[in-house]
Amino acid sequence: MNLKAHFFDKRARTQIIYDDAYAVQNLASELLANIPEFTTRPIVFICIGTDRSTGDSLGPLIGSLLEEKRLQSFFVYGTLDEPIHAVNLEERLKEIHRKHANPYIIGVDACLGRTKNVGVIQVGNGPVKPGAGVNKELPAVGDIHITGIVNVSGFMEFFVLQNTRLNLVMKMAKTIADSIYLAGLLYQRTTIKEEKTY
Repeated sequence: MNLKAHFFDKRARTQIIYDDAYAVQNLASELLANIPEFTTRPIVFICIGTDRSTGDSLGPLIGSLLEEKRLQSFFVYGTLDEPIHAVNLEERLKEIHRKHANPYIIGVDACLGRTKNVGVIQVGNGPVKPGAGVNKELPAVGDIHITGIVNVSGFMEFFVLQNTRLNLVMKMAKTIADSIYLAGLLYQRTTIKEEKTY
């Protein structure tokens, strides 16, 4: 199970409260600032988590919401129907790399943090490292990452995730999914403009 996100990149990350009036626009803008503007590399979102734990369902909820939106510019893996979690992560990553040549990957995951940061969505450089709560070394995921702080860390984290409010997780998932969808629309327009200049 994917209990806690650890980051290898220690540089500052953008932090946005999920219910801020401009959260969707700001997250979309931040994503576009990190994604290569014009590239032959496929842009792939890997949404990590499991529907067996409320707090850890953020990733697959986002994946399912994006699947319904039928993104044109980005590829999405990890949904409620087909979650990507600690047990199958390595296998699914291999499948994704076989399917997509040199993909630019955005890792999407839930994490725990300080009380004052619950509800914060983070976008930053470098991968997310899932699986801190399992006795297994799991691969890092992503050229960049999006994480949502769903509850408080520090004590009985498995229990904390199991008892995280679905209401908060769902609202955060909708904000992140809407921002990725908006970024996809803007990215598609930018790509078309770039192609016309060649």
